[in-house]
Amino acid sequence: MSAKAQGVRLGTVLAVLCGAVVPGLAAADDRVLDTLQLHGFLSQGWVTTDHNNFFGPSSDGSGSFQYTEIGANASLRPHEDLLFSAQVLSRRAGGDGRDARPKLDHGVVDYQLVSTPGRTLGVQAGRFKNPFGLYNQTRDVPFARPGILLPQSIYFDRARSLAMAADGGSVYWEERLPGGGNLRAQIGAGRAQADDDLEVTLGLDQVDGSIEPRDSVIGQLRYEHDGGRVVAALSAARVKARYERSGASDGDFEFRPWILSLQYNQPEWSLTGEFALRESSMEGLGELGADFDITGESWYLQYNRRFMDNWEWLIRYDSLVTDRSDRSGRDFSAGTNGQIPAHARYAHDWTLGLRWQPHPKVLLGAEYHHVDGTGWLPGEDNPDPADTSRRWNMLLLQMSLRY
Repeated sequence: MSAKAQGVRLGTVLAVLCGAVVPGLAAADDRVLDTLQLHGFLSQGWVTTDHNNFFGPSSDGSGSFQYTEIGANASLRPHEDLLFSAQVLSRRAGGDGRDARPKLDHGVVDYQLVSTPGRTLGVQAGRFKNPFGLYNQTRDVPFARPGILLPQSIYFDRARSLAMAADGGSVYWEERLPGGGNLRAQIGAGRAQADDDLEVTLGLDQVDGSIEPRDSVIGQLRYEHDGGRVVAALSAARVKARYERSGASDGDFEFRPWILSLQYNQPEWSLTGEFALRESSMEGLGELGADFDITGESWYLQYNRRFMDNWEWLIRYDSLVTDRSDRSGRDFSAGTNGQIPAHARYAHDWTLGLRWQPHPKVLLGAEYHHVDGTGWLPGEDNPDPADTSRRWNMLLLQMSLRY
């Protein structure tokens, strides 16, 4: 099913759900409109690198301003157990600018079947954000991220559409435990947003065909203790897509990540770590040399320190290995006769960041990265892997506003 057809199907589902509720709203008290909330944000970044390109021509000496995020969201609660929520996002992150077209980031009807002081059981229908790690559901909002960039080994921007959201439905259950803990489980089924960025990552952007999402599932079990002082989560998914070609065999892609997340929070500091195993495979494109079946490994450790009320700094080490059985990438590179360098199969990143929030609606940030490897470098900005450098440095500056 094409992206346009998916949008039509999603719009039909939301229209039916809204149609069942709107007649009741017409007769409802005007106080329903008091629950309407409108918010938005705008961020502009500047990126410069000594080698390689990230989010535009960052290595040309003057840097790149091709990192812009604009979002607008709205929510309405016509009943205490019913919520409508949606966000439209325009995001430019290098490339040719096509990804900057506004699109529905998420749009759900959320109904709580059970809502008591100790328990919540609800369902969502529409385009829901995937419960993936600690940050995926809020990663589009600059104020909700711990830095300008999230750890790229897990929250990859080079193929972000695959992880962001799905069209379908989800069920969530939350239990507030007597000892001060909070246990939440969510499982969803639908079709992921497999866009052009996934084709580029898979090396299929020059092949005549298109990638189409298939039915997928994702779930997360999350525990918070003592008001969020301790957070632990386990996320898992099985995401499917098909690369469809006219007059030739199709390719079946599957992505199966497992993510363990741990975080400890104090008023002045936070320590966060996440570890992921990423199984992925492609079948049916053997004549193109595009079939694979590998298990990758990702992890990071991050320390955030808050000081002087509105300042925060972070230090992070982030590690990505594309194939655990070929950590150095040498075997893969040899199989391409050196056309793709070994360092394209891993990335080890030291990050230092500083943020200042002079006003609740204004956020300024700076971030420095020292990277060994190009495993998460965007393919659209670096079309020739052989023309990339193994070791490179990057500086990002960003200003974010919200209302």
